[in-house]
Amino acid sequence: MNIVDRFLKYVSFCTTSDENTNMTPSTPGQMEFAQYLTDELKQIGLTEVTLDKNGYIMATLPANNGECRMANGESPVIGFIAHMDTAPDASGRNVKPRIVKAYDGQDIVLNDEENIVLETAKYPEILRYQGQDIIVTNGKTLLGADDKAGIAEIVTAMEYLVQHPEIKHGKIRVGFTPDEEIGQGADHFDVKAFGADFAYTMDGGAIGELEYENFNAASCKIRVHGVNVHPGSAYHKMQNSMRIAYQLAVMLPRWETPEHTQGYEGFYHLIGMSGTVEETTLSYIIRDHDRHRFESRKREMEHLVRKVNREYGEGTAEIELRDQYYNMREKIEPVMHIIDLAEEAMKAVGVTPEVKPIRGGTDGARLSFEGLPCPNIFAGGENFHSRYEYLPIPSLEKASEVILEIIKRAK
Repeated sequence: MNIVDRFLKYVSFCTTSDENTNMTPSTPGQMEFAQYLTDELKQIGLTEVTLDKNGYIMATLPANNGECRMANGESPVIGFIAHMDTAPDASGRNVKPRIVKAYDGQDIVLNDEENIVLETAKYPEILRYQGQDIIVTNGKTLLGADDKAGIAEIVTAMEYLVQHPEIKHGKIRVGFTPDEEIGQGADHFDVKAFGADFAYTMDGGAIGELEYENFNAASCKIRVHGVNVHPGSAYHKMQNSMRIAYQLAVMLPRWETPEHTQGYEGFYHLIGMSGTVEETTLSYIIRDHDRHRFESRKREMEHLVRKVNREYGEGTAEIELRDQYYNMREKIEPVMHIIDLAEEAMKAVGVTPEVKPIRGGTDGARLSFEGLPCPNIFAGGENFHSRYEYLPIPSLEKASEVILEIIKRAK
């Protein structure tokens, strides 16, 4: 199966993750997809293919390089990792992709009936892909290139190596995880069982991206408790939890939000708000590349909750903070040769490396702190988590070529 057909098959699985189910994987579609992938990995010729009860897949491409070894006498075991779930920010059910042939640089009408248009004025990055075939959505769902493109790139590279034994290489490990999009992708990943010396997540964005710095990340849930009384007799009795929650939300710095920050700038991001007069819940994610500023942001959230409680009474607001992952830079810098290897591989296949910080995170961030150095390589898509997501086919193909080139150079 070629890489495009493989990707189009993968996006037919609904694998949206859900942080509210308290299960792993968090949704049944992920396990369905995992079972399909497990069968496929066996069919293409990988060994030691396992699928555990939590939906984690591991597999091996055995070494075939015989006497070809590193100076220390051993070839490195390299891993390639991608995640199976898609983000809950947009629907991942009934994805209807289509290929725009030889993109002409104009706006793309995704859905004529509902007037959903991928506009170049809003998304000028697409102009870089003029003349290329591009996979888009029908405007009603995300596409799923994050990270089914990464999976397709890894599987396609492994199949190629099985079919071309003349290419000598060391042992390669493959891992696919659930629930990355809700910050739980590394929760049950067995680093020791994976057994790689280092790995790469194929989970970046546009072609050329190579990343070993990411946000420090935390989730924050604030519950505000109110008192409901008939509005006709509410004087000095009612406490409207929605109004109190809004008051708390606007106390955060207006400009420290995703839409007003870039590069190394951190933010507070309100991702959910629901409630009644009786109770309202605010859900945030907190991000910063700098560990000190990250800790300060968490303390600021706690300070605002205390401030609300002083005004409205102790127990009015409750906060739950949970660290999700940390900046992997400190774990990658001692092994920068793995970044050099990826850069060299990209250049060898005609891709210009763009080393940049991730304004997000990957499974590799947590895995790096668990003893598996794991920088991030582009998967090729743009506008992730959105109905305007798209995937240039040459970027998809080049990512798979980069995997092959890394393996060839590390033998």
